[in-house]
Amino acid sequence: MKLGDGVEQAIHSVAMLSGLSDDGVLSAAAIAEFHGVSTSYLLKHLQALSGAGILATVPGPKGGYKLAKAPEDISLLDIVLAVEGPAPAFRCNEIRQRGPNPVGSHLFAKPCNIASAMLKAERAYRAELAKTSVADLGVQLAALDDGSIAARSCAFLELHERKQAR
Repeated sequence: MKLGDGVEQAIHSVAMLSGLSDDGVLSAAAIAEFHGVSTSYLLKHLQALSGAGILATVPGPKGGYKLAKAPEDISLLDIVLAVEGPAPAFRCNEIRQRGPNPVGSHLFAKPCNIASAMLKAERAYRAELAKTSVADLGVQLAALDDGSIAARSCAFLELHERKQAR
């Protein structure tokens, strides 16, 4: 299974936004700059995350993006579904019923065993993603970080975080 680049960008963006202060936002351009990605491509995914209720947008020249929910309430599955959509990765087109020398349709009364196996794997994959929150990612990163990653992020946020009037 191959997920689009947008999934990686979306997960990193949401993780970064989880480090904002309560009244802070980041522009799409700042998020893209931090990750070294195209702003226009990232915007598409930030809009999808906003549409899914994961991010909130603050309009205006000092606006930007912030989390719409607490990091512990955002799962990796939420992000993947927002970017990739809810359709399963495997789509059975019933090719077993095509081609020369067709057999009776009674042999296809049950779902395709290949499709069943693929959908079972998809359910396991989604269940695993649903178990991991953005907050969990932060805890895991903190356990691995010698302080360099946190310092880089804090320095960037210090320069680029926009504070909103309360």
